Amino acid sequence: MTAFMNCPTVDVEDDRTGISVETLRRALADHLFYIQGKWPEVASKNDFYLALAYMVRDRMMQRWLNSTRNYLRSEVRLVTYLSAEFLLGPHLGRNLLNLGIEEPVRQALQESGLDLNDLMAQEEEPGLGNGGLGRLAACYMESLSSLQIPAIGYGIRYEFGIFDQEIRDGWQVEITDKWLQHGNPWEIAHPQEAVTVGFGGHTEGYTDSDGRFRKRWIPAKQVKGIPYDTPIPGYRVNTVNTLRLWKAEAVESFDFQSFNVGNYYGAVNSKVTSENISKVLYPNDEQIEGKQLRLEQQFFFVSCALQDMIRIHLTSGRQLDSFHEKFAAQLNDTHPAVGVAELMRLLIDEHGIEWETAWEVTQNTFAYTNHTLLPEALERWSLSLFGGLLPRHLEIVFEINHRFMDQVRVQYLNDSAKLSSLSLIDESGERYVRMANLASLGSHAINGVAELHSELVKQTILKNFHEMFPGKIRNITNGVTPRRWLALANPRLAALYTEKVGDGWLQDMEKLRSLEGYADDPGFRQHWRQIKRDIKQDLATYIQTRTGITVSPDSLFDVQVKRIHEYKRQHLNVLHIITLYDRLRQNPNLDVAPRTFIFGGKAAPGYRMAKLMIKFITAVGDVVNNDAAIGDRLKVVFLPDYNVTLGQRVYPAADLSEQISTAGKEASGTGNMKFSMNGALTIGTLDGANVEIRELVGDENFFLFGLVTEEVMALKASGYNPWDYYHSNPQLKGVIDLVNCGYFAKGDSELFKPLIDNLLHHDPYLLLADYQSYIDAQDRASTAYQDQEDWSRRSIINAVRMGKFSSDRSIREYCEQIWHVKPVQIELKEYVQAQAGFKV
Repeated sequence: MTAFMNCPTVDVEDDRTGISVETLRRALADHLFYIQGKWPEVASKNDFYLALAYMVRDRMMQRWLNSTRNYLRSEVRLVTYLSAEFLLGPHLGRNLLNLGIEEPVRQALQESGLDLNDLMAQEEEPGLGNGGLGRLAACYMESLSSLQIPAIGYGIRYEFGIFDQEIRDGWQVEITDKWLQHGNPWEIAHPQEAVTVGFGGHTEGYTDSDGRFRKRWIPAKQVKGIPYDTPIPGYRVNTVNTLRLWKAEAVESFDFQSFNVGNYYGAVNSKVTSENISKVLYPNDEQIEGKQLRLEQQFFFVSCALQDMIRIHLTSGRQLDSFHEKFAAQLNDTHPAVGVAELMRLLIDEHGIEWETAWEVTQNTFAYTNHTLLPEALERWSLSLFGGLLPRHLEIVFEINHRFMDQVRVQYLNDSAKLSSLSLIDESGERYVRMANLASLGSHAINGVAELHSELVKQTILKNFHEMFPGKIRNITNGVTPRRWLALANPRLAALYTEKVGDGWLQDMEKLRSLEGYADDPGFRQHWRQIKRDIKQDLATYIQTRTGITVSPDSLFDVQVKRIHEYKRQHLNVLHIITLYDRLRQNPNLDVAPRTFIFGGKAAPGYRMAKLMIKFITAVGDVVNNDAAIGDRLKVVFLPDYNVTLGQRVYPAADLSEQISTAGKEASGTGNMKFSMNGALTIGTLDGANVEIRELVGDENFFLFGLVTEEVMALKASGYNPWDYYHSNPQLKGVIDLVNCGYFAKGDSELFKPLIDNLLHHDPYLLLADYQSYIDAQDRASTAYQDQEDWSRRSIINAVRMGKFSSDRSIREYCEQIWHVKPVQIELKEYVQAQAGFKV
């Protein structure tokens, strides 16, 4: 016994938490064997990826559980972010970065004969969003964790996300997104916390035990919401917040009564129809009026979320009249707006709260983010559809509106125009519930997402709400997380930043402002250019592999990647390509910078004009790319299936960022921020966050063109006639005529006729009015690019002045101005083997 007394203590790392290379290798082997059920000789790359993912998830688990336990503390206020979309991007790279374990993991894999990059490429990207709205939600969830703000994101676990896109003969073809086909190692199902959601049926009145007249809802059908939790770790902190996505299932999966009488299909019908609710994500720009499934989806996830929040609140030992003190619930656009009526129903009908108290709680719980100025994008539901699906909620909406209209009558002396504008019910024809009005009235705060957008919200779509409730509408400009869009997407540039200022810039991007002086340092500029060229070479290689098109990394990479929509004006970009092509054909000695035009984005399957725009891009590319007289001076590339993963390749490689929407149409944009962060210069209108980007980087470092919002409104009011521009501008007329004659359609003059006719006869987004200004700005950009030293200086200035557009800044403003929440540090206890057992 004595012989062992003087033995040195041996520290043994826990295989679930240790981060030494030896422990990581052992943990990886264990997961491959015990979770995947494979030995290395027969394991696929996907098996190794899954083993790695489970190993990384283990290292978040203690932080995650401690963060979740923190939610239940009565004094902790929780942010709940309600969004129909979360476009997360791949998890593995972000988790390795935020946990700070990428290097030991990479070494452990290398010593085990594996390559981290190969395994990261195995991950299926969860396409649970269309674009900006869902990606913003993902950035905000990551920043909430990084800032140590207790938070839960609530949404839908779509079985099939946004479609995968193929390009066949220049046309978009939609392919089912089967992101779950190989399993999802990052989520944990919690069926024991399922909730029940009703639809349809009727309501009935009754008198309760206290003699009060009450209403109850008798749904015609019910579905179960099963929560699936995904960890969202913060950057180098112990906070790991939860994204809780809901899957719809039948309350009873099998109807034995139907089965016993021989109706097998009837026996499983309830399961099939119930699960349709979380089956597929609706693409943006599809007309949703009359689409019952879309409303079912919205109500489903919001009801699940609110029931879950009530469970948490009651578990924390508080009464429901203080619900708003526990939760700050953000409505990400109008998709979750039905939550206003649902929270009222839960408080009044299910928990017996009086109306006035319930309304105060509801208003103080919710805040609403508006994301659009396009009237057609403001959701509304016919009373027949809304009432048929949610009869009790329609009664509640009517009662809210009745009380509100009484208020309006008193304040505005029965002004019929005010009453009509502010009403939650659109009475102008078939009657509709206006979801933006419901969200605005049912929230204590409303925000726009860029300074210009917020002012336009006050002046246009919510003008009367602003007048009635001054100060309720405010601005919080969008932001994006630098962890994904710089550290992950652009490791070469991130390494340069860290070399110069340390790694603290990833938590405070304003530290990069100290690098401005390097813009005048020739050596630094040379290093900067070399980094950019290496990244462009990587993208050029990808383009060659993916599309077969050869492009030069020394050409100006002119990039427009975003949802395909007429207001984003991808076709204005194409008119410039044709203009440049025509100039070079007429004057082969023209001194212009060689260009590679890169497009990416998806068109909603039912949006014919957007799909025709993709064909227009690819058709022009087919002609330009194969014209021997042009050679390498112009190339046009459409990158299929644009998503977060592809964005991480594209943003760092861009020289020129196309942000060319009609002024007053883009709420904010976030792609513009990602491009600028990575050193691209912007060509753009004064729209959305472009205004603030230009203010920060300086007029001389931004290629401005086009009408401003007031000029757009004035031109439309005076009777805009696109023919005037066509006839008065020979260059524009030549471009339009070249398209009209079928030059880019193998002689088919009918192919692009709908596109050109729309421009000549309607042009709702004023392409022809902005054409010449755009061409002039492009000429300035071309001239500027030929002076590489000066271009590098401008690029550096753009990148290092982007601190404002970190999502960390946005979330801090939400915390201070709207949610009134503070960071909560998560404490971790060291692993002690003696305490590892259960104490029941």
